[in-house]
Amino acid sequence: MTVERWVRVVAGTLVLLSVALSTPECPLFVSTRFLFLTAFVGFMLFQSGFTGVCPTEHILRALGVKPAARAAGE
Repeated sequence: MTVERWVRVVAGTLVLLSVALSTPECPLFVSTRFLFLTAFVGFMLFQSGFTGVCPTEHILRALGVKPAARAAGE
């Protein structure tokens, strides 16, 4: 898998986990403050869409995950 796919996997996992940890009806409930993690992940995805800077992408590349081939003309 490429860095771009791993970023989606990590973001999706963090969102689902934080929602589960912040929902009182869920057996995994810890605190509603875990919704801040969901907001943080959403904000980072939003800003990376405009700036092209994604800390998770940098971490994954340092771990050796290969980047996707760039589209022609970029």
